[in-house]
Amino acid sequence: MELEQFILIPVFKIVRFTLLVLSVVPLFPQSITKLDGSTISAAQAEVFAHKTLEENHVTGAQIAVLNQGRIVWSMSHGLRQRNPDLPMTNETVTWAASITKGLFGACVNQLVTRGEFNLDVPISKQLPNPLDTYEPFKETATELVKDPRWKRVTPRMLLSHTSSLHNFAFLEPDKKMHLRAEPGQTYRYSGEGLNIVQFVIEQKKGQPLDQLMQESIFGPLKMTGTGMIFRKEWEANIADRFNADGTFISKTWRFPARASGNMSTTAEDLARFAEMILQSDPGQMFKPQIKIRTFHQFPTGEKEPEAIEAKQTGLAYGLGWGLLTKTKFGPAFFKEGHGDGAQNFMICFTRSKSCMILLTNSDNGERAFRPLLETILGNTVTPWKWHGY
Repeated sequence: MELEQFILIPVFKIVRFTLLVLSVVPLFPQSITKLDGSTISAAQAEVFAHKTLEENHVTGAQIAVLNQGRIVWSMSHGLRQRNPDLPMTNETVTWAASITKGLFGACVNQLVTRGEFNLDVPISKQLPNPLDTYEPFKETATELVKDPRWKRVTPRMLLSHTSSLHNFAFLEPDKKMHLRAEPGQTYRYSGEGLNIVQFVIEQKKGQPLDQLMQESIFGPLKMTGTGMIFRKEWEANIADRFNADGTFISKTWRFPARASGNMSTTAEDLARFAEMILQSDPGQMFKPQIKIRTFHQFPTGEKEPEAIEAKQTGLAYGLGWGLLTKTKFGPAFFKEGHGDGAQNFMICFTRSKSCMILLTNSDNGERAFRPLLETILGNTVTPWKWHGY
């Protein structure tokens, strides 16, 4: 009996000590693996991130990193609101701006995979009536439908920014949509094009985009801080937006749903999306639709000469996503988001299944992107000049 007691007591203490140790083990690993295989500790990453964001006067930010297709680190910085000052948290909802396009591309990809949508049937044949007879396009599509080339424009072209439409009709001198080149032949970034694809899908499915995205992506992935329109339950923890000198611009109450850029989200929600994409078949999303040779994402001239950056990285566009097709770290897909007081970036390298997601509520956000991506993820291959970072 004495021997039994002697054995049991130490075992009980060991078990209790083990449980105590397990209870304080952090949810994420203590280090981040960079693209070149080296590591940086989570503590070092956090110190560097806070310092960099502070030096660049970024009001608030969220960052998330994935290794091997799983989130390994996330943090928040700064303020979501001023006067009174309220902190940015990992759960604070922010405006994703054009990162919306990438997730819309995933939604379209699901429909294509299920045989519910065709990427290669021209838009004019997928609608029962001409585009300018529908209320959203009565003013902006009147010249577009007169162009015989419009009959050849497909959803694939619109999703890959090869239709030749300008970014938005309001940027045209007459505030109307025009085809500026032969469809399918050249890259020209166009948010207007994705809104047209959205409209066609809504007509076919008989559902608004916010409902379609909720059912197909946000709900299944438990992305509770993500939606295409503002939700009342976010009101207590949603980020205001600020300009470069820290002045308030606007509250983040996005409405109506627009595929071009109205989604609100969190970095951790986007990490959940990235986990799903990296573990599943992306279909046609990341297949290059066109090579990009321009110096800038938004070319300053009609015929920019081929840029070294674009050639070195194999810069291309897929369906809703930008692509790097040849880097020393393997291929990658990316999406940036530009908006008033919302500067964001997301990139994933498919070989290592490593990603970094940066969301900010500040016009200064882009100033911090390059040092953060290079130091924490080891990403030295993003075409910085093309992005304008």
